[in-house]
Amino acid sequence: MDADVLGGVVRAQFPNARVEVRGGDGRYEVIIVSEAFRDLSRVKRQQLVYGCLTDHIKDGSVHAVTIQAKTPDEV
Repeated sequence: MDADVLGGVVRAQFPNARVEVRGGDGRYEVIIVSEAFRDLSRVKRQQLVYGCLTDHIKDGSVHAVTIQAKTPDEV
């Protein structure tokens, strides 16, 4: 899996978000800015993003991911 494909997976879950994915070889950094994160803790935000990556983590195509999940006000 490459960063563009992973970005598409995240965008499908968060269609109105700004999404940037960097990396490859199973190691990625996901930067996502969305109103969906308003009033959520950092942990809950990461859980939401991990939720759309679960299948890819299970099949081994993603084995390390760093997530920065912010609201537009936090950028």
